[in-house]
Amino acid sequence: MKQNSDFKYDLEVGQLYEKWLGDLLESKTIEVKRDFMASQTGNVFVEFFCRGKPSGISTTEAEFWAFILADKTVVLLPTERLKVLAREAHKAGQIAKGGDSGASKGVLVSVERLVRQCLQ
Repeated sequence: MKQNSDFKYDLEVGQLYEKWLGDLLESKTIEVKRDFMASQTGNVFVEFFCRGKPSGISTTEAEFWAFILADKTVVLLPTERLKVLAREAHKAGQIAKGGDSGASKGVLVSVERLVRQCLQ
């Protein structure tokens, strides 16, 4: 996108993206996760297995995932992009127990990597 110092142009662009986000939030399915530990660990936990069966990212039908971090920062990305990150984390052995009394298995994806994926 080209840069412009014209207020009217900036306003039009801002309004286009306000509409895009409004439409996204209204018409798409979004799985929302609140990760309480991300601010301490620098990672989000992406569940893929719970109580003996696939769950979370393995079974989701959501088009987008949103992670709400401790400072109320929201990281929103398409599910398919998150699946790529989750597979990479799994291959790298970044697997952990979590969730309800450690009944879930998931991968740890760094918040930095999550944000970088959003920018692509």
